[in-house]
Amino acid sequence: MPSSAKTKKKAPAKKSPERRGASASARAPKSAPTKAAAKKSRPQPRSSKKATSKKSSTSKPASLAAAKKAAAATKAREIAAARAQRERDARARAAAKKAQLRQRAIVAARAKREREARARALAKERAAAKKARAIAAAKAKKERDARAKAAAKEREILRKAREKAAIEAKKQREIEAKRKAIEAEKLRRLREIERREAEERKRQERREAEELKRQEALERKMHSKPYAEDHEFLEELRDLLLTTRDATNAQIAVSELEANEMLVDRERLEYDDEDGSSVASDIQRDQLKDFTAALRLKIDEIDVALSRIDDGSYGRCDECYEAITVARLRAQLPVFTCVSCRAAV
Repeated sequence: MPSSAKTKKKAPAKKSPERRGASASARAPKSAPTKAAAKKSRPQPRSSKKATSKKSSTSKPASLAAAKKAAAATKAREIAAARAQRERDARARAAAKKAQLRQRAIVAARAKREREARARALAKERAAAKKARAIAAAKAKKERDARAKAAAKEREILRKAREKAAIEAKKQREIEAKRKAIEAEKLRRLREIERREAEERKRQERREAEELKRQEALERKMHSKPYAEDHEFLEELRDLLLTTRDATNAQIAVSELEANEMLVDRERLEYDDEDGSSVASDIQRDQLKDFTAALRLKIDEIDVALSRIDDGSYGRCDECYEAITVARLRAQLPVFTCVSCRAAV
């Protein structure tokens, strides 16, 4: 019991946060002797129990029951005291551990603040150094840019001067080349004009010679008589033309007679203008007149052909002055152009 009283007095004692870590380790072993003392104190009631049991053998049963109750109550108090001691020890260990953890957290926070402060100071120093380096680099870059700009300006001035000189030289060369080209072109044109004039004179001489030959050939063709030697063929054509002339005169007489009869019939008969009988009669009469005029023109052409047979020039084309084929002269009476010239008309 005395040991349990001491532990009760020591358990509620509090320590400062700085000494909690050290006191927690020193306090933990003390709890073991307290438990041992509690265990040693337990047999004392047993000895008293044995003494009372020896006395009770000679005493009354009532005192034995009271002694048992007192022993049971003592044992219960000891168990409760030991349990309370264990709870106090557990709370003390938990509080010590919590205080140790709090102390460690405080130390860690202080160390973190110190590290952060050193980091901020180092970052500030680095930023200042970086800013200084940036300012120095910007200043150096500005100086380099200024030098480069000045050098580029000088190079540009030199380049422009060279380009201007090159342009002037090129202009002078172009002017000289143009002058030479103009002179060469004038000389070439003069030579070309002379050459063309010579060629034109030659062509004109050739054309004149060809025209003279063509005129001579045309004169020969114009006065040619292709069938003058073939008297039998010409006589045959004369007979055919005379026969055609007589037949044409007979057609003219018939056509004039029919036209006169139609005129007499129209004067004698009364035509109804509504059905167009008079108009049709006039159209037929005009057609007969046109046909008669064509026949008279054919008579004139036959007369021309007969005169050409007399001088031997019949059978020559009036367009190309070439000889008309015998078959065409026999088939068409009269005829004065060849097939080619007739198709070209």
